[in-house]
Amino acid sequence: MTINFISDLHLDKSRPHINKYFIEYLHNLDNSVTDLYILGDLFEYWVGDDDPMDGLSEVRDAIINLGKKINIWYMHGNRDFLVTKNICKELKINLLNDPTVLEVNNKKILLLHGDTLCTDDHEYQNFRAMVRSTTWQKEMLSKSLNERLGIANSLREKSIEANRFKGEDIMDVNISEVTNLINKYKPDVIIHGHTHRPNIHWHNEVIRYVLGDWYNHFFILSYEKNKFYINKGLLK
Repeated sequence: MTINFISDLHLDKSRPHINKYFIEYLHNLDNSVTDLYILGDLFEYWVGDDDPMDGLSEVRDAIINLGKKINIWYMHGNRDFLVTKNICKELKINLLNDPTVLEVNNKKILLLHGDTLCTDDHEYQNFRAMVRSTTWQKEMLSKSLNERLGIANSLREKSIEANRFKGEDIMDVNISEVTNLINKYKPDVIIHGHTHRPNIHWHNEVIRYVLGDWYNHFFILSYEKNKFYINKGLLK
């Protein structure tokens, strides 16, 4: 039995080579893999159940085909948080809460996207609270598809511009917040993405794996025979 963990693919029609590589990854997944966990930001944006998945039809088909064979688990990211249970059902994937505790071989693994740990970025946390609110989402989904696509593109551009002027430490996790999480859930392992800073961190006896994004490299964390392995490489 092998479990794979990935995050932050940000699939979009503007990066067809990434879409192609992800499709190949799904098609050629080792037969030992029983579960695939996608910890947020699978898509660059998602504007509602009627999202056209422009340029991603082959990705959609590949996910559905794999979902008929293995367990695919999906967690909201900061870009695709409007994905619903209905869409997950269509894609043959299972929607996860953030955070989620996974217990395998007497090991407690805490899974989360990771943006809730970046508490020093007050601007982002205020934005997150707004867009995750029922009021904002209801108003957003009441708009036409073209309006929502325009808003999503505008929010993405504003995010890129805002991040240009933020310090690197502000956009990384707050260690005190990590400690709070450890005290609350008592995990053996923490796995998250979001920061695009792949690394392995030790917090006393707790190990924290930070998944990498799929921009210039692919990044896959695997759990097999009670050990973790990292598979990464250059995306051409």
